[in-house]
Amino acid sequence: MVSIMIFVGAFAVAAGVIVATVSPQWRRIVRLMDGHVEPAFMPLAQLATAERRIAVRRWAATPVPAAVRRLREVA
Repeated sequence: MVSIMIFVGAFAVAAGVIVATVSPQWRRIVRLMDGHVEPAFMPLAQLATAERRIAVRRWAATPVPAAVRRLREVA
């Protein structure tokens, strides 16, 4: 009788852990089962885009040297 109670308790704990891990993601799991593919997670691509944007802003914010300004005025 004790062994049955131990196995039932272990089963209950295992079932609880499975439910606790699957329940927050059940909508995502159902969407994947329906065939909806998620976009790939590419944090490095987003980082590269952000860095390019920052570099362009820095480049645009730098003052134009006087020699270049004079050449533009002459032209």
